[in-house]
Amino acid sequence: MLHTVNKSPFEKNSLDTCLAHAKEGSAILLIEDGVYGATKGTAVSEKVQEAMSKFTVYALEPDVKLRGVANKVMDGVKLVDYAGFVDLAVENDKVQAWL
Repeated sequence: MLHTVNKSPFEKNSLDTCLAHAKEGSAILLIEDGVYGATKGTAVSEKVQEAMSKFTVYALEPDVKLRGVANKVMDGVKLVDYAGFVDLAVENDKVQAWL
């Protein structure tokens, strides 16, 4: 299953809820302000780093660049473009949006 998170983990608990409910092996795509969850050196970095042992974590590269955090993305987070987003949606049988 593909899980998308579009809210900043510093403003909403969408990422926490996603991580608590996603099944091991799921893909998690951080989009819009959700990409702040992929940055290193923050209050959620350790939690996301630990999650990468169970899930594949992606971040939408255009959103990362737009928010000026391209040089702060954690190692292990895979950046995808819009075509990669579409590929993830097609490859996974279900998509769950965490708002």
